[in-house]
Amino acid sequence: MAGFKPVKLVHPPIPAENPSTEKVAIVLTKHPLTEKEIRGQLHTFKNIKLRRIFKHAINGYSVQGSISELKMLEGGNEIQLVSEVSTYQVENTPYLSIGFQKSTSMSDIKKIEINPNHHPEPYRSSESFTNNFELIGSEAVRGILDKNGERLTGRGVKIGVIDTGIDYDHPDLKRNYAGGHDLVDGDEDPMETKGIGMKSTLHGTHVAGIIAANGRMRGMAPEAKIIAYRALGPGGSGTTEQVIAAIDQAIEDKVDVLNLSLGNDVNGPDLPISLALNKAVDSGITAVTSSGNSGPNRWTVGSPGTASKAISVGASTPPMKVPYARGSVSAEKIRLEPLQGSEQWNNTKSEKLVFAGIGRKNEMNDVKDKLVIVERGQLTFTEKAKNALNAGAVGVIIYNNSKGTFFGNLEESLPIPVAAISKQEGESLKKQLANGQALLRIELIEERDILADFSSRGPVTSTWEIKPDIVAPGVAINSTIPGGYLSLQGTSMAAPHVAGAAALIKQAHPEWGPYEIKAAIMNTAKQIVNRDGKIYRTYEQGAGRIQTEAAIKTETLVKPGSLQFGKFQLADDMHRHSARLEVKNTSTHQKHYSFSRPKLETGIEWELPFSFTVEPNETKIVEIAMIASPELLKQKIHDGSLVLDDGKNKIRIPYLYVLEEPDYPRVMGFDFAPADNAGAYRYEVYLPGGAEEFGIALFDPDQYRFIGFLDWGRKIKKGMREKEIRFEDLPEEGVYLAKVFAKKAGRESTIETVISVKKNENENKAGRN
Repeated sequence: MAGFKPVKLVHPPIPAENPSTEKVAIVLTKHPLTEKEIRGQLHTFKNIKLRRIFKHAINGYSVQGSISELKMLEGGNEIQLVSEVSTYQVENTPYLSIGFQKSTSMSDIKKIEINPNHHPEPYRSSESFTNNFELIGSEAVRGILDKNGERLTGRGVKIGVIDTGIDYDHPDLKRNYAGGHDLVDGDEDPMETKGIGMKSTLHGTHVAGIIAANGRMRGMAPEAKIIAYRALGPGGSGTTEQVIAAIDQAIEDKVDVLNLSLGNDVNGPDLPISLALNKAVDSGITAVTSSGNSGPNRWTVGSPGTASKAISVGASTPPMKVPYARGSVSAEKIRLEPLQGSEQWNNTKSEKLVFAGIGRKNEMNDVKDKLVIVERGQLTFTEKAKNALNAGAVGVIIYNNSKGTFFGNLEESLPIPVAAISKQEGESLKKQLANGQALLRIELIEERDILADFSSRGPVTSTWEIKPDIVAPGVAINSTIPGGYLSLQGTSMAAPHVAGAAALIKQAHPEWGPYEIKAAIMNTAKQIVNRDGKIYRTYEQGAGRIQTEAAIKTETLVKPGSLQFGKFQLADDMHRHSARLEVKNTSTHQKHYSFSRPKLETGIEWELPFSFTVEPNETKIVEIAMIASPELLKQKIHDGSLVLDDGKNKIRIPYLYVLEEPDYPRVMGFDFAPADNAGAYRYEVYLPGGAEEFGIALFDPDQYRFIGFLDWGRKIKKGMREKEIRFEDLPEEGVYLAKVFAKKAGRESTIETVISVKKNENENKAGRN
């Protein structure tokens, strides 16, 4: 501990980075450069090696070099940004026996891997597979015909899938597979990672099935062609460099639609992947990406779901019968969250309830023909459920051992229902048992269009944009995986619904580009409400739940599909913010348009055009304005929808504006891991608005005793902050509670996480291979 000393909470020393440490970075240039010009930029740097030149996705290239030389490179005339590569992860929720808390961050999710003992069901026909067309509430989509009388199936449309690869030997995907690229291993074989235990993957195959399965299962666009880009390798993770390379290749391949069910938990619009996706849209590609699984709080949307021009997708529930439990004397209903892989809750009668500890075999006493309630922890969900099954129980309820509820999957299918509830609800049922009330009645209530708790919300920091743009089903979605089929949940499952819908729209309207397709999807979405009937905020649901058939048949396109009026400052003299809308009449007849008067709000006035007429296939530009009196506004975030009536349909255009510095987290996306070079660790963290003060304080996790600072500084610029810390500047080996904090504009945000320090270089190297 020579270089790490306990210090006071004021002005601690900042650990120095080793300037010779090598890193991989993305270099953004102000203008496109030729290879000769790039090598000319680099020739004065002895240790910087050129790795990739990006031709289409960004103006720039990737390099590997020492920290000192990378900092010198950043000062070049043509250099806009030098950004160390970040790690991106598949965007589905943890889906095996581990489960997760509502508060689980993406950094926690990265640690959860596929169980090598999981055996998916073999290839077979199954009546239980719900057709994905029906999942988005468009039962008639399969019968929609284009202008030539052909059924819409995605025929002639190329869809790129940037993911973990694809099992192109799967019988439901063989017809659709049209080649691909492996950006992890550098070849042309994008097969899923197989046969390496916990590092094997299935995510890309599941996503591809939702889009275009064409066998015993049928996806959204069963005759579309799938081009697979394996940018996420073993374990489902990949780097910025690999994902941008995949986007670059997709632009070169001229795909029509591009799906990225991946992300991190950094809410920033300026990360290289978000910029690359915007470039893909400018190249004519409809880019679709998941919003993230870090909900339900605000500001949780992550990159590349923050890309302005892409379609960012949140997750809602498809039509499903949800079990609720009610005690014999209690009027309160408890919602049961079924674990994927368990039997459906079909019993709708009163059952006797018994408590069985944490679910060990020796705790399953007198449970035959009864419902069992157990506490989460120590055993896997599957072990608890199998113990109950073998003892004759008819169902299992697992209550959480910490605040909030959780979601999860069993490692194998079981013939009894298994569900999750919160800690508070579990303790309530235990109290009921203690009072001698042992009966529990199960009711099945049909729900649809409820926003999934895990679905990330916006707005986007800095640009204050509405994200996600749209929501689609992402809960209990059956699809293809290597070796069979599986039901998963996550915004990863929602995004491919929209990618498939975009393919159908493209087939029906081949002349439409990505901006028209995005407008059609958003203009025709269904606004959804929560279980209490309250409309979700625009930054939670975007325009609403996608309605594919309505999008295909729309007679009006309004661009953009949502409006951001920016940030109002009390000190500003001008409080009038204007916006322009393009209204296109896509019908064969003249249409009359008029805006509905927005709901009155103290401190806000609107300037809207009078009614107007647009001829067939013509576009009219209309200007609208919002005038604010900030001194009368009470909230930091204001949002709603303008409604345009085209005589046949009412088109909602969501809007959002913020006052002063809103309550976005001042710090996010913290990660701590062994460095690429032996003898050091590295951390990265994102500061969306910069920080007046930033630090990483370490504590003893048992006694919460302050140990010292890992880093500290003032007046830190906004964006990604990375630093490497040598072993001698770290505390002794062990586990520490890290409190990462940042202060800005009178608000402090913190991330609390557990980090582990190991100074055995062989262990650190093994962990990176």
